[in-house]
Amino acid sequence: MPQDSAIFKIQRYDPEVDTLPYFTTYNVSLRKGMTVLDGLLDILDQQDGSLAFRASCRGAVCGSDSMYINGAFRLACNTAIVPLLPREITINPLPYMRIVKDLVVDMDPFWTAYERIKPYLINPETAPERERYQSPKDRKHIDEMLDCILCASCYSSCPMVWSDSEFLGPAAFLKAYRFVGDSRDQGQRERIKAVGHENGVWRCHTVFNCTEACPKKINVTWSIEALKRRSIVNRLKFWQR
Repeated sequence: MPQDSAIFKIQRYDPEVDTLPYFTTYNVSLRKGMTVLDGLLDILDQQDGSLAFRASCRGAVCGSDSMYINGAFRLACNTAIVPLLPREITINPLPYMRIVKDLVVDMDPFWTAYERIKPYLINPETAPERERYQSPKDRKHIDEMLDCILCASCYSSCPMVWSDSEFLGPAAFLKAYRFVGDSRDQGQRERIKAVGHENGVWRCHTVFNCTEACPKKINVTWSIEALKRRSIVNRLKFWQR
């Protein structure tokens, strides 16, 4: 018979109060179609108002509710509870990131890396009256990269991020290629320079954690390898001058 409740086992930690993280267990009554985020909101509203987590759009677009749920990187808002049963639903914050409180992690290093790749269109030409036209064929080349919601799952999963605070990380590389591959952009040289250094794409060991972790099923590793190829081409052009 269908279960009428689920056990949520949630990692708790307040660095201002606690010495070490610990787990708290909650019993959540189930409704049809409930997601993990629905369960967390029920806990917050009905059982424990001190529980901290991030959430916003509830439509798998904002990326704010990325968590480590039952041993996998997932978005709480589009992770249905029923397929996870009858196991306990164990929820941890994104691994290897500083915990602000409970399931909330410090995103500052992630956003700092993102800013370094200049995540905006660079085109010094005078803007046309209507639009900078891009053909469907050219747009298709960057469709997958545009699906990135900056949830930081790939960043949290990357072994180089764990060991090198200067490493830009997979999301920054993916977004760099989103612009490098954009037919309207003219900032390729400076963007390749921003990622083609010692703490950039050449520090990536191609272990595919980022691709496996991505909740939007983006092949992040492909973009990183594409940036490596572009970086080599740029270096060859420099030495052939």
